[in-house]
Amino acid sequence: MQHAVRSRAAIRTGLTPVPRPRTPGVTSLIDADALRVLHRAARALLDDLPDLTDRLVALLEEQEPAYRAAVTKDPTATWQEAHRSLRHSVASLLDPRGARDAARRCSWRIGAARAEQGLPLDALLHAFRLGGSLVWQRLVEETSRAAPEDVRLLVHVAADVWNFVDEHCTLVADAYRQTEWQIGRRRENRARLLAAGLLDGTGRIADLPEAARALDLPEQGRYVVVALTGGPPARAGAARAAAVPPGARVHWHAGPEVDYGIVLVGAREGLTEPAQPGTASRVPLPGLRIGVGSPVGGLAAVGEARRLADTALGICPAAGGTVRLSDQLPAALVVSSPELGRALAEKVLGPLLRLEPADREVLLDTLTTWLECDGSAQRAGERLYCHRNTVLNRLRRCEQLTGRSLARPADVVEFSLALTARRLLRD
Repeated sequence: MQHAVRSRAAIRTGLTPVPRPRTPGVTSLIDADALRVLHRAARALLDDLPDLTDRLVALLEEQEPAYRAAVTKDPTATWQEAHRSLRHSVASLLDPRGARDAARRCSWRIGAARAEQGLPLDALLHAFRLGGSLVWQRLVEETSRAAPEDVRLLVHVAADVWNFVDEHCTLVADAYRQTEWQIGRRRENRARLLAAGLLDGTGRIADLPEAARALDLPEQGRYVVVALTGGPPARAGAARAAAVPPGARVHWHAGPEVDYGIVLVGAREGLTEPAQPGTASRVPLPGLRIGVGSPVGGLAAVGEARRLADTALGICPAAGGTVRLSDQLPAALVVSSPELGRALAEKVLGPLLRLEPADREVLLDTLTTWLECDGSAQRAGERLYCHRNTVLNRLRRCEQLTGRSLARPADVVEFSLALTARRLLRD
């Protein structure tokens, strides 16, 4: 190892020490004497390791608030951790090759354990640097006591001591960050599993408190699920912003084909339900389909809310758009039971559906437009670019072919539902 004197300021700022060239013969003699002095002092430190540990723990309590809390919570565990670290550090001064692996394992375990406990990384690194400073200080004190004339020789091993401290600070930081990443991944995976369980209705009641914590949502409250699909794949964030208003508390769950947002709504959030999806985006996203379900009570009912959102999404036009289930309840009834919807369409519209295509489409378009115009032949004619009498004649033909009357409310309801079923269930 290279030996050089390095200032404490250089250590703190991470500057790389630059050793001064020495005469080979002189270097060998100086190194041998310096190592002898270092080993003598290090053996004394090993003999007095409990006192050294007490001094380090006291320094941590005094200078590092995060460790002060750790010492208060579990003083024995903190003392033992400091003792192990110091023992491996001092042993490495005596036998760098033989003790190196054990010392590295010790530092790695400390870094991983402190990450699991949530101790700040800055506090952990500060603790290691305090430990390094204390070891160096005790080496100097012991040499001054036993052989004052040899203190000057310690400067030739100072770089080795501080390089060891830097190496283990890097090691403990790597262990900490790797463990922190693993913890984050575990939390993300657990949150995803809990959200999936809520959305598909398989979550356990016993898991609701954990799900509330993981998703950062209250267990009790009113929820709406928003389902979205389509749109540019690269603009998933914009799609979500278009689906849920800014400031809403929402947890997004990405699925293979559909993304779901579990949205908290209610008076306490200043909302009765999500603002109109799509209004948050100035530029509509082509192909984006958004389905907004109806409110339900509590996280336990999120599975039902997801089913409602899927129903709303099923009503969305293939080209894109937004459907709020509360605005499309008749259509929701149709898509909720496709078999019955197709049967209704055949029963009510069958005679029209069997006409020649051109004739069929004219009559169906006229009937649909008349219903959309609230039964006004005048307005329907304006939209279809024909006279109102033409509209009335077409409507009479629809009545004759189907055996139903547009003057009878029950028949009008059947016509409306049958047309909706034909539009939504063509595939």
